[in-house]
Formats: sequence, structure tokens, C-alpha cells
Amino acid sequence: MEKIHVGKIVNAVALKGEVKVYTYSNPERYEEIKEIYVENKPYKIEKVRFQGNTVILKLSGIDDRNAAESCKGKEIYIAESELPALPEDTYYIRDLIGMDVVTEDGEKLGTLMDILQNTAQDVYEVRRESGKDILIPGVAEFILDIEVKERKITVKLPDGLLDL
Repeated sequence: MEKIHVGKIVNAVALKGEVKVYTYSNPERYEEIKEIYVENKPYKIEKVRFQGNTVILKLSGIDDRNAAESCKGKEIYIAESELPALPEDTYYIRDLIGMDVVTEDGEKLGTLMDILQNTAQDVYEVRRESGKDILIPGVAEFILDIEVKERKITVKLPDGLLDL
């Protein structure tokens, strides 16, 4: 079973064993998850509450502040089976990383290394065989097709991109 990294316990909360989680995913998802792994140890989620965008969890077996404090700084994971199904033509970034990126003419540009999401639109980071990275805007005008089974992404490059 593959585990998916979803957050980190950053602190203990109050006296009854609750932990504060810095989440790497949608905070509301924790209401649907039944079990998480703290490092490699599974815990049932007994209660979920929120302080703004911060997730507060009560985990089975962590019943006092000392036990909660012992989890501080530990990474948390979910089982891959806990991932929600995605709509058609929507993908998890982890499933796209490592795909070949080719032009509409079939020329291999490189390998998808990451998809940056801290911009106005997603940006596909492609590592060229020369070691130089190029960034391609993740919009339909430039990302023409994603073939999951063939592990291939077909793109149309913006004019002059390779000259940068």
C-alpha cells in the first residue's frame, strides 16, 4: 500500500490529546478521512475541527497533552485508497511527474519534473536532456494532450520559449 504525504503535526492543542496539523491538501478532506498515519503508525481519526485554515485532529490512542506533544514535527500520511476519485481529464500531480513531454510534432522536449501551483495558472516544469529546465503555462492553449497510459504529455510551445 502506498502512502500519500498530506501534512505535518505542528503542535499539541489543549489537554485532551488533540494535534494541530499543517495540511498540504484541502482542510475539509480530513472530515472524510477515517485513518491517518503518523510516520508509519496508523491512527483512527476520532474528531476533526478547524481554527481558520488549520486542522485540529483528535486521534485514537493520543489522549493527553504529553502524547500529543510527542507527535510534534511528525509527518502525516493517508493510504492511497483514501484519495478521492477525480473527474475525467483531471489528474493528481504525482501521477504526471516523470512523464515524457513532447511537441505536437513528436519531438521529445524532456521530462515533467513538477507542476508549480503558486502562480495565476499551473506551470509545468520540464527538465531538458541538457539539464536546463523550461516552464510551460498549464493552460489548454499549450498543454494539448495528456496520455496517462503512454506516460506522455503533448504540448505546443509558446513562441520563443526555447530561446530563453
